[in-house]
Amino acid sequence: MILLQTNRHPKDIKKVELGKTDVTLNEIIAVARYGAEVLFSQKYRDRVNASRAVIEKFLDEERAVYGVTTGFGSNVSQSISSMDAEKLQQNIIRSHAVSVGEPLDKEVVRAIQLLILINLGQGFSGVRLGVLELIRSVLNQQIIPFAPGEGSVGYLAPEAHMALLLMGEGKAWYNGELLKGNAALERAGLQPLSLGCKEGLALTSGTTSVTAFAALALFDGIQAAKTADIAGAIALEALKGTIKAFDPRTHSVKRHEEQARTARNIVKILGGSEIVEKYQDYRLQDALSLRCIPQVHGAVKKVLEDAKITISNEINSSSDNPILFTEDNGEALMGGNFDGTFVGIQADSMAIAMANLAKISERRIDRLVNHHVSELPPFLVANPGLNSGYMIPQYTAAGLLNEIKILSHPATVDNTSTCANQEDVVSFAYSAAKKAYQISKKLEYILAIELMSAVQALDFHQPLKPSPASHEVYKLIRIQVPTVTEDRYFYPDIESIYHQIHEGKILNSVEILISDLEW
Repeated sequence: MILLQTNRHPKDIKKVELGKTDVTLNEIIAVARYGAEVLFSQKYRDRVNASRAVIEKFLDEERAVYGVTTGFGSNVSQSISSMDAEKLQQNIIRSHAVSVGEPLDKEVVRAIQLLILINLGQGFSGVRLGVLELIRSVLNQQIIPFAPGEGSVGYLAPEAHMALLLMGEGKAWYNGELLKGNAALERAGLQPLSLGCKEGLALTSGTTSVTAFAALALFDGIQAAKTADIAGAIALEALKGTIKAFDPRTHSVKRHEEQARTARNIVKILGGSEIVEKYQDYRLQDALSLRCIPQVHGAVKKVLEDAKITISNEINSSSDNPILFTEDNGEALMGGNFDGTFVGIQADSMAIAMANLAKISERRIDRLVNHHVSELPPFLVANPGLNSGYMIPQYTAAGLLNEIKILSHPATVDNTSTCANQEDVVSFAYSAAKKAYQISKKLEYILAIELMSAVQALDFHQPLKPSPASHEVYKLIRIQVPTVTEDRYFYPDIESIYHQIHEGKILNSVEILISDLEW
């Protein structure tokens, strides 16, 4: 099971060794986003070598094995001689490198490469250790293969673009310069290789790109959900909300523990607030965007928790085809482990969950800037009319929310057959995971606007003091985002807070003070 260890942020993980234990979500992020070094354990090396020996045996025996001594897809009936086995693997890479559009983000490419190493290192794929060593070196030396991100139905094309580099083909960035594949390897002191039997197929098959997107989205989604508790709490405080809606007795009669934990988080974040103390009886009840924080945030967390289990299982699985077993005389079983439906459905669910979190956050932003309901100056500026204040950041949140709503439409319910109807059911998990990744970033921007607005609103409550946790967030944001007294260029302010959320600084500032928020 994945553990999100708040006391050890991924950027603090410097080395990730494969093969000893299951790989955690934080380790995926450490390599993909923060450049942690990848190592192979002896156990990893031993099982890769044992698996390769089975492939060599199959070749000697000329045994019929999909993708080894046969063609691919609907060409499965075409026999391939041992003399042509290597050519077959080169052909699959070149012919499958057909994704289009803008290249994938650096962290996505690195996450995919790491997941290829984890997948093929399970010892069921028959890939030579030297191929995996080259991928490891590419990762550790920060070489980024050029891999367009549009047009995949679940796997194959982006991975093929990455595999071109291993043969000295395609393109890659090295030290910020986009080079031909062989030149990038040469500058890093590496040599291309010729892919052997089964290797081209293994490098393009599987759920690696789907799981990479999903893992990145999951990490950011979990962090965003915890940060949303903080943003929602400060908004509640600034809007004179009543803490009584978070009484544990209310939540004890609803059988969703995530709801009760969220309510306890809000109470803990707002502990010691003079503002909350003064206004706890100010209204009989608040608007739903404040009153229903435990219910909405809690439901989102439940979805992310379910996704966490599935994605963890997928990270540490073998998603190749065929699957090779070394026991007895060796056996190759042809199946469908490359299918990404497990992760795809969870990614669709994460997208819907994060859309709900964005929805309630945007409504709190509107209440903060809307003087008709906030009892604060219009658009949170002391001299409205001459100044627009935070009028338009709410528009930005609304625009982002609209994009999120569009992206939250499930992808995995669709189907378009491929490969002459040999592959007649297609998961479209790639699209599901990719849009969950996109949504996670848009959600962080909406939360940034909420925090920016809520912190500004606290200024109008002086001399009443906010809670110590709210004050910590206030101080952190105010390092780079001063109080707004008149209109200025707000884009840098939003970006600053976005990065504080994305890097976990907002969450960390609160958890250091009041201990980890419940999940």
